[in-house]
Amino acid sequence: MQLTYYGHSCFLLETGSSKVLFDPFISPNPLAKDVDINQIDAQFILLSHGHADHVADVEAIGKRTEAEVVGMAEVVGWFGQKGLKANYAMNIGGTVTLPFGKVKMVAAAHSSSMPDGSYGGIAAGFIIEAEGKTFYYAGDTALTYDMKLIGERYKLDFALLPIGDNFTMGIDDALVAADWTGASKIIGMHYDTFPPIAIDKAEAKQKTTQAGKELLLLEIGETITL
Repeated sequence: MQLTYYGHSCFLLETGSSKVLFDPFISPNPLAKDVDINQIDAQFILLSHGHADHVADVEAIGKRTEAEVVGMAEVVGWFGQKGLKANYAMNIGGTVTLPFGKVKMVAAAHSSSMPDGSYGGIAAGFIIEAEGKTFYYAGDTALTYDMKLIGERYKLDFALLPIGDNFTMGIDDALVAADWTGASKIIGMHYDTFPPIAIDKAEAKQKTTQAGKELLLLEIGETITL
């Protein structure tokens, strides 16, 4: 299993059978100026919510690759009206089985609307089970007590958590979230893209080490094996 970071909250998961893109916000992101979205392949695009900084490149990538859009019913329906494949509309608590594994939608504490201002349902995160590993993609969220349920029901290999503060959790709350979900390895996201979410990386790593956990802050375009 490989994971490539494309900035903000966008990752490409590559399993033996599928390429799964999460929350593609690349072309409007100046930090990702060296990433060519026309070179990104995907069979599935998972969307945590409808905000532009999570869906900006869905239409371009989805139409070119014919990827299936997976996410909240209102978000998937909005892209379906634009001609994308929209057969996996979900809601909180639901699970779908896809060629690469299982995807369960879990709660996130955040707002959601589409780029045109229309209703985007509610924000969500995902628990992914693939290739014998289980991980949590939190999307945009505050710290919530619901995260304890994840720790009680799953044994996570790692968690992708927002750490930029202001619009989501900061590193302090993310470390509590890691405790509650049982994740010892954190992959940071939703930081540095805009001035309000700029972080002190050294401080974040120091706090994580003191908490007995590992924080990975990937370079844009970097690929790791998990």
